Amino acid sequence: MSLRTLPLLFINLGGEMLYILDQRLRAQNIPSDKAKKDDWPERDRQRVMNDIISTMFNKKFMEELFKSQELYSKKALRTVFDRLAHASIMRLNQASMDKLYDLMTMAFKYQVLLCPRPKDILLVTFNHMDAVKEFIRDSPSILNQVDETFRQLIETYSCLPAGEFQLIRQTLLVFFQDLHIRVSIFLKDKVQNSNGRFVLPISGPVPWGTEIPGLIKMFNNDGEEVKRATFAASGCYTSVLTEGSFDLFGDRVIKLGTNMYSVSRPVETHMSGTLKSSAARTKENAAPNPLAKEELNLLAQLMGGLEIKKPIGTEPGFRLNLFGTDEEEDHAAAVRPPDLSDEVIDIQVSQDQQQHEELTRIMGEFHVQEQPRHNRSKGDDLLAMMDDL
Repeated sequence: MSLRTLPLLFINLGGEMLYILDQRLRAQNIPSDKAKKDDWPERDRQRVMNDIISTMFNKKFMEELFKSQELYSKKALRTVFDRLAHASIMRLNQASMDKLYDLMTMAFKYQVLLCPRPKDILLVTFNHMDAVKEFIRDSPSILNQVDETFRQLIETYSCLPAGEFQLIRQTLLVFFQDLHIRVSIFLKDKVQNSNGRFVLPISGPVPWGTEIPGLIKMFNNDGEEVKRATFAASGCYTSVLTEGSFDLFGDRVIKLGTNMYSVSRPVETHMSGTLKSSAARTKENAAPNPLAKEELNLLAQLMGGLEIKKPIGTEPGFRLNLFGTDEEEDHAAAVRPPDLSDEVIDIQVSQDQQQHEELTRIMGEFHVQEQPRHNRSKGDDLLAMMDDL
């Protein structure tokens, strides 16, 4: 597992979240009685995007994010994005937030699977960063925040060897391996099967620096080519003429990570398989997590850098619906399985403790010690911190 994966995971998922929110904010009709001026909806959309991006690229938060650390559970990551999505006057109910997170994760999973080579994950990240900069091009202060993170990405990842990028890719795929949520845009493009698994192409451009399959070269002990043979490749391949730019500005060449919800390609953000994905989340929340304390400690550090903005005074927020109609959203909320994570689970530890003490006595290598009180209160400290955000 790579300890450098978390920044790439967060930034790419955040980029996908911004794509979806921007598309829905443009598509959703704001009630006219809330508009003080004719251009209020556009100003409101820009304000929401600015608030979320400003919070997402908060300097203190980015400093914590770029520290070497392991990934944590999907539930902990979801908590961060719940807070991030509500860092403005916009509000999402539970069903829309579930749908938003499902779309984010499946989109980035597809991009990771399609990367021609592991290092191209960085180009995917740069495509997201380029789009984020376009969202806030009229806000110089926020643009400086994004550029600072961009430079940090270049400094941290551009010089990594191919083996480290392979480890990053493997870490991401392990994180996504149990997610098979059907998304309408992927189903329509026939890149996803009805069971939620992606269909990977067997043709297309080969990775940069790679020759097109079809030629076998044989060499002698001195490294001299002595024979060539050809074979018929099963796919139709093309060479990549130029490598994508890993600089602050430049042509990334690959299109993975660009906005698939853009105006030039209008799509519905309708997701299939809501029941199945919700049931999977409920099962995950109910399962005991032996690393829960470590995840809470890590999440507390990350959330400590987020400054969640609240509406000023009595300023009303507005609700964003990621479904086609309010009826669809209400139905999705009604059929959503109950969250079992808040239920009290009694754990019988007496027998386990006796076995542990017996094992300690036999091996003579371990000591049963009481956990320090300051460590036991980390979870409570985190809850209090999140309530203050």
